[in-house]
Amino acid sequence: MSQLTSFESVAVSTRIRLARNFKDYPFPGRLLKDKHAAEQAHEIVRLIAAELEKIEDFALYEMNAVSEERAAFLTERYLISRDLIRNRAISAALVSHDESISVMLNEEDHVREQYFTHGFDLKRAYERIAGIDDVISESIPFAFDDTFGYLTACPTNLGTGLRASVMLFLPAVSRRGYMRTVMPQLTRLGLTVRGAFGEGSGSEGDLFQVSNEVTLGVSEGDILSVVEQSVGYLVEMELLERARMKAEENVALEDRVRRAYGVLTNCRVLDEREFMRRVADVKLGIALGYFSAGGEGEERMRDLDALTMSMRPANINRMNGAPLDTRGQDIYRAEYTGNAIRGMQLES
Repeated sequence: MSQLTSFESVAVSTRIRLARNFKDYPFPGRLLKDKHAAEQAHEIVRLIAAELEKIEDFALYEMNAVSEERAAFLTERYLISRDLIRNRAISAALVSHDESISVMLNEEDHVREQYFTHGFDLKRAYERIAGIDDVISESIPFAFDDTFGYLTACPTNLGTGLRASVMLFLPAVSRRGYMRTVMPQLTRLGLTVRGAFGEGSGSEGDLFQVSNEVTLGVSEGDILSVVEQSVGYLVEMELLERARMKAEENVALEDRVRRAYGVLTNCRVLDEREFMRRVADVKLGIALGYFSAGGEGEERMRDLDALTMSMRPANINRMNGAPLDTRGQDIYRAEYTGNAIRGMQLES
């Protein structure tokens, strides 16, 4: 069975985020202390919601009316942030029906616009969110300075306010110890590497987010270019190391990925950490051709990425229809995962 050597077997998803503030309103940190906070916050939400409704259907989540369980669900799906929840007295989020666009209002900044897409497509993601940005700017003027660019609450977002982030599946680079040498190189280019769940998270599932750290003194094109080139370098490195790994560890490696498949399709209890580790092994097995996914290998890997998001705690509670304790979630995760992976017919 052939090994996957495509970009899509490494690049999981792309996200573009823009940070903006409005020049005639106090920034959210000050807005919280203002006696007119509720009134001004509601005005911002109303104006932005009205503008976005002209181009697409969005669900509005006013955080002061959102339950803790729903907030956790939205956070796990990367649609809102913990800062948005902390500002729930004034904050809200607008989410497109397909969850590709999330616009957070009155978080650290007045507006955090995000666009997500599967695989690697910085150009499309930037063009899409730039269009949303243009629509929002027509309703309320942004805070902008000729020297510093877009003004933001945190100095690290000054300038373009643009973060370009790509999620990569790097099992070979990671397990063979090359991340220690790669990360300093990316830092010198003004990039940063985080785990799958953002700042402070580890390399669960061999997933890494690569994004720009510098937004001031560079153009949007500069940012997209350096992220694109760096991601291309990492993809080539990962594909090369996968081939070497297979050549050097063939039987032991196949044994590992097949054991992972056996655990995921037969276990009765499965905690989140083991789930992430075993799914990463199965994905690697598909990429290396140990499973008979054939021409649908990349699609099966995307299915496993979707499964990974669905099997997080708040997502499980929502699918179950009622909250479960940790033990209950582990049992639910085991049963659901087994059925899902057997349905992929990887061994047929």
